[in-house]
Amino acid sequence: MNKRILIVNRGEIAIRVAKAVRELGHTAIGIWTDNEPEAPHLEYCHEWIYMKGSTNQETYLNMTELKHIIETEKINAVHPGYGFLSENTSFCKMLEELGVIFIGPHSMAIEKMGDKAVSKTIAKEAGVPVVPGSVGEVATVEEALKIAKEIEYPVLLKAVAGGGGKGMRTCFNDEELQKNFEVVKREAKSSFGYDGLLVEKFVLNPHHIEVQILADKKGNIFHFFERECSVQRRHQKIVEEAPSPFIGSDEKLRLKVCETAVKLAKAVNYDSAGTVEFIMGEDKRFYFLEMNTRIQVEHPITEEITGVDLLANMIKSAFGEELDFKNQSEINIQGHSIECRICAEDPITMLPAPGKIIGFESTFPQGTRFDHCLFQGEEITPQFDPMIGKLVTRGKTRDVAIRKMRSALNGLIIDGLKTNTSLHKVIMSEENFVKGKYTTNYIAEVSPQNSVSQEHDFDKLAEKVLSMELRSHL
Repeated sequence: MNKRILIVNRGEIAIRVAKAVRELGHTAIGIWTDNEPEAPHLEYCHEWIYMKGSTNQETYLNMTELKHIIETEKINAVHPGYGFLSENTSFCKMLEELGVIFIGPHSMAIEKMGDKAVSKTIAKEAGVPVVPGSVGEVATVEEALKIAKEIEYPVLLKAVAGGGGKGMRTCFNDEELQKNFEVVKREAKSSFGYDGLLVEKFVLNPHHIEVQILADKKGNIFHFFERECSVQRRHQKIVEEAPSPFIGSDEKLRLKVCETAVKLAKAVNYDSAGTVEFIMGEDKRFYFLEMNTRIQVEHPITEEITGVDLLANMIKSAFGEELDFKNQSEINIQGHSIECRICAEDPITMLPAPGKIIGFESTFPQGTRFDHCLFQGEEITPQFDPMIGKLVTRGKTRDVAIRKMRSALNGLIIDGLKTNTSLHKVIMSEENFVKGKYTTNYIAEVSPQNSVSQEHDFDKLAEKVLSMELRSHL
């Protein structure tokens, strides 16, 4: 039966969701605002709904107005994408009360796993290893100092709520902890509206390993293997790959990590797509970090190595329909995939650099996927996340995937604003990355940004345009 599905998001993820909705024969309904009157995702939707306002609070985060739209437009289900209201317990509960399907997990799972202190307790009770540290929130700096002495430095001060690398500081001694305690509390309050903190042991030379899961409404939970997301700046990922080069051919370890993720999901009766994140030390011991109760930015690389459409199956799960697979043995790794997050930011300082796209070209090799929302004349504003696209390559081996990524990056030209494309080019040829020998300290220790060329894509585009003009006169 055709369902009317409202996509409460924008950009490339709204396009990705709309494509899945259409493919399944449902009606994709998009939102446009005063801030984005030419939003590209609307081209992929059957219907458009206007929300007055030019800020996120007035539009994508406006639950009162969204409730009005859902009721008047006879919406059957809502897909939140990622960010915005995707992990908002109140929004999920509102939909449940309206009898509208939330394409995501049930509200209790969001509530429990969205609180880092609660999720850590649940993990412990489920027999999932957790990073040594505070059991719950730490109220005072004196309490934080006591815990740091017990678990030994270095430690990580981390906001209970939120994510995206905000509200986190590493401390190597008492002085740094005392200095950063109030700083992290203020940042947490500003970013998430709540200043609760945790103190955790900081794992040296860590790898960020996460496991993609998907569950149906019948209690079946499947894993889709792991992703390595250790190339980060300011605790935010910029390069991801699957499977993890650090785990490599250690199938026993791979199975243990994946089954641990499923164990945690079962502890909260999980029933949608989600990701369980772990920190893995150089000794290959791993600890639960957090669970993202939504689809993630880097889901394409998992789709590429498994051949499973995660978005389509996430929607099927929400409606209680049969998934495209019946047991875990049907899900296998096929090749290797890499994703580079293309961001509107300075490739050297890695700070946001909004602007207007005045030229956009792409020439990609076979096995390339570019999830984006770009068009000539588009204004990239500071209001939204600086990520403007996800460049994904797949190869039979990791070496092939890297080689294709180099070619794809060379074939991507975005003119009019700075992007981190040139940084990715350096990373894809840098010795440590090529060998798969890197940790979450990669950017700080290797500093690939210092090798970024000052040549701009504009120069390449200008040369190409000039060449075309000259040929036209011959």
